[in-house]
Amino acid sequence: MEINGIKAIVTGGVSGLGLAVARRFAESGGRLALFDVNEDAASRAVEQLGAERAKFFRTDVTDETQVVENVEAAAEFLGRIDAAINCAGILGAGRVLGRNGPMPLDRFQSTVMVNLVGSFNVAKAAAERMQRNDPNADGERGVIINTASVAAWEGQIGQAAYSASKAGVVGMTLPMAREFTRFGIRVNTIAPGVFYTPMVDTMPEEIQQALADSVPFPRRLGRPEEFAALAVQLIENAYFNGAAIRLDGAIRLEPT
Repeated sequence: MEINGIKAIVTGGVSGLGLAVARRFAESGGRLALFDVNEDAASRAVEQLGAERAKFFRTDVTDETQVVENVEAAAEFLGRIDAAINCAGILGAGRVLGRNGPMPLDRFQSTVMVNLVGSFNVAKAAAERMQRNDPNADGERGVIINTASVAAWEGQIGQAAYSASKAGVVGMTLPMAREFTRFGIRVNTIAPGVFYTPMVDTMPEEIQQALADSVPFPRRLGRPEEFAALAVQLIENAYFNGAAIRLDGAIRLEPT
């Protein structure tokens, strides 16, 4: 699929990895529907991308009805939906057995709901709309890209909820890709390592440096633009399908 002029939904699209993807698509003449809950960041993102290229839809990705309605509204704004990139996510950090007792079940549930169920929720609604697109020469009608994490394989202590949610994203990639072959919709997942995001920006400088030093090569945090570049490749290269790709500088997370 051509990246030029692409019409895409990006969840978590007003900051971090999602905004980097939106910016890269906009630079290629694309138009974006930004799904997020952060209204303050949304106004800045739309101003940066241009109101003619981007529109914000306040969206709780765990709300099935709201997602369906906003996907339809996005399709009306965009004209069609070529791609959906799921970047919305939360950390949900905490030990299963902490100092104050066991982890509250709602913390685990909320993490899984946003990271896994939210990705599934948007993917299925977007795919339902994509199946109506006219196919290209390969018979392709759309592309879905989900975001996992290297924690899907090497979760650290305190990441039980987060790792479980991201492992679920990896796990649904291949069966969803196989199912959607009859519609001409590809599904892939990017599993980033330690990236520089607004979340990392709030950490003390020494913590940021320690994270960077833990990456074998290049010894630095990943850049959101590098995530966006891989998203572009997954859209343009039609032979990527059903893949979960690590983007991590060869990092393998230690237990703590």
